Amino acid sequence: MDNFTDTIMENELYSLQLPSNSESVAVLENFIDDLVQKLEIGEDVYANLMTCLNEAITNAIYHGNKQNPDKKVYVNLDVILNKRLVFTVADEGEGFDFNNIPDPTDLDNLEKLTGRGVFIMKRLADQCIFNSRGNEVELHFRY
Repeated sequence: MDNFTDTIMENELYSLQLPSNSESVAVLENFIDDLVQKLEIGEDVYANLMTCLNEAITNAIYHGNKQNPDKKVYVNLDVILNKRLVFTVADEGEGFDFNNIPDPTDLDNLEKLTGRGVFIMKRLADQCIFNSRGNEVELHFRY
């Protein structure tokens, strides 16, 4: 993993396959830390990256793959011209209807402890795009 970010160049694609368990969150966080250092990404973008990818992988592990040890979470990173990062996080679950999730800012939902992940990703990433099945999210960040 350490050599992973040593070779980042313009327009490169990198991939991770992670097991559907909580240890994968730490693996992805360590990767992001290395990436931020190598690309000299600012603190604002770093915070948004970490928050969004933590939400995406947590959703993939717990909601998408339901912690099934036989299923993987796939994380791809496309570094585009040293200006933009495009992360894709996909799971092997059935997906969900991302157009019909409750609004976490609605008064009835303010006290709920869950249901904010998609809202957060849409606010913090420069772009947040789900595939039609709802088991893959593409997150864009300018840096």
